[in-house]
Amino acid sequence: MEAVTIRPAVPEDAPALLAIYAPYVRETAVTFEYEVPTPEEFAGRIRRTLERYPYLTAQCGGEVLGYACAGPFKERAAYGWSVETTIYLRQDQRGRGLGRALYQALERCLAAQHIQNLNACIADPAQEGDPYLTGASAAFHAGLGYQLAGRFHKCGYKFGRWYDMIWMEKILGAHPERPPEVIPFSELLEGGAFPGLLR
Repeated sequence: MEAVTIRPAVPEDAPALLAIYAPYVRETAVTFEYEVPTPEEFAGRIRRTLERYPYLTAQCGGEVLGYACAGPFKERAAYGWSVETTIYLRQDQRGRGLGRALYQALERCLAAQHIQNLNACIADPAQEGDPYLTGASAAFHAGLGYQLAGRFHKCGYKFGRWYDMIWMEKILGAHPERPPEVIPFSELLEGGAFPGLLR
């Protein structure tokens, strides 16, 4: 089997990434989005993210197997050192270590940017045996060092069911008294830093 490679996404990856994301929209409550975005809309999301944050894809043999990205936790300036993280894998690739590899690469990129806090917003089933959602995402994040920070009860409605939403957090930086400015990911790419982040 060919080795998996991780690289920054480009807007032209939108159709391949959307093919991964669409089943989660249509068939699960993992995302609270109701309608699958168009390829043009998805390409715009990639483009906007890459202006400041990492958007990474994992590939093998020319096939895109998953992606992970970061975005603003909140828009106010004081939140500038915190991000929200996101990951989606092709459904036949789950449980094979690909998610861990993608998130570890994402963390290295974010650390190089001087990000301090990672936050994950995760849909959580209100009861066991839900046909559209399991606790797998929370367990995955816990295995990578994220801890539960809060729960919002029955705040999402999809497929005729109410779902909880939890926030999990991971402290990435040391929170110095004067944190260095966050370096836009686009600048890291321009400076040729990305290959070194995949050690």
